[in-house]
Amino acid sequence: MNYVLFTVEKEVVSMGTGTKCIGKASMSSNGDILNDSHAEVIARRGCVRYLIQELHRAVSGRGSSVFRSADQRGRWTLQPGVSFLLFTSHTPCGDASIIPMTDSQSKPRPPVTSVHGCEEADGGGSVKRKAEELAEGEKPKLPRFEGEEADETKRAGTKPTLQSDPTKTHDDASQAASAFTRDQTEQVHDIHRTGAKCVSGGPADPLHPGVGYHSTGVLRVKPGRGEPTLSLSCSDKLARWGVVGFQGALLSHYLEEALYFSTVVVGKCQYSHEVMHRALISRCCDVSDLPAGFSLCSPVLLQSSLEFPFSQNQTDLQHRAGQGRVSPCGAAISWCNVAEQPLDVTANGFKHGVTKKMLGTSKSRSLLCKLELFRSFLSLVAATEPSRLPDTLRSAKLQTYWDYKQASRRYQQAWQQLRTQAFPRWPRSDRNLLLFH
Repeated sequence: MNYVLFTVEKEVVSMGTGTKCIGKASMSSNGDILNDSHAEVIARRGCVRYLIQELHRAVSGRGSSVFRSADQRGRWTLQPGVSFLLFTSHTPCGDASIIPMTDSQSKPRPPVTSVHGCEEADGGGSVKRKAEELAEGEKPKLPRFEGEEADETKRAGTKPTLQSDPTKTHDDASQAASAFTRDQTEQVHDIHRTGAKCVSGGPADPLHPGVGYHSTGVLRVKPGRGEPTLSLSCSDKLARWGVVGFQGALLSHYLEEALYFSTVVVGKCQYSHEVMHRALISRCCDVSDLPAGFSLCSPVLLQSSLEFPFSQNQTDLQHRAGQGRVSPCGAAISWCNVAEQPLDVTANGFKHGVTKKMLGTSKSRSLLCKLELFRSFLSLVAATEPSRLPDTLRSAKLQTYWDYKQASRRYQQAWQQLRTQAFPRWPRSDRNLLLFH
């Protein structure tokens, strides 16, 4: 008998928690407010910080464990065997959360006693999601932080790994998901709801009782209290990253190929493999004519047996009458594997603890906001020898954040194809919010 051994090294490069969004009236034309603080978005933006650091090492000749030089001048590609995995403790908000509810999910789950003991927890619990309510008479001192009424506190991370042979694990997971879906077909009486609202101009939620409450497969924006937001749901953003990559327009200047998640893992919670596939993959499967370096990514979708010990479900189970109202934490926490300032804690789109006097200064800004990431990118450009700059960064006309994004021509072409063919109602960004430098 012959054996093939694989060595897999996993490294957490970014982690994030968060459940909130900024209302559109509170968005800043200076790029200094963190608009979307959902866990998946926080983890992805932390990963961008990590990628900028690794590219900085590469262009400076110090060597990177992630990137190696590509054939095109100034371009870089992943080292052989490196891939990225996204873990989220809960299904992404929006379309992926519109999950059939079965009879078995009406049974409460026992509390999680420890991370190592999570695998022994029983079945799924039906969780009605709650909107965070401001205390009566409370007036926030900073621009109001809009909350999503549907999603519990979550935790997400991205991990680069060396590929191993996953065939058996994926087949088993697929069979389990298929069996679960067939069982649901006979028992479905209702669906788990999402607080994300359908974008204007498209199909609306019928709001019928039971399974007819939501429309499925449509774009949604994350809700706020009163004032709407402009932030698309995490389901929609993950679907977009599956075509244009999670690296964004700026880093596409330096990369020969877009970066995709090879695997998306969801923790133990309400979950449907079929629904996840619809939300993240099926909606974009017919997109064609993508530019070189971009493709349709179909990540492996898996569910973990581990439940986040501080999920809303576990919190509700352990909450005792008379202890007061349970509300999601208003702060968002980011940690990423960078040498300087790896930890970033925000609230209301600003650094946690900011006073009115600090607003408008660097002390108030999250390291994940557009302005800070743009400045980190400009530092990367400055560190690159002029003769090794990518061709798309050689124009003297590049000044604003908008200029640099638009100059990433292949990325913009890919985004245009995705928008035209799959997401024609995706709201366009206000250019006036992107003209900072």
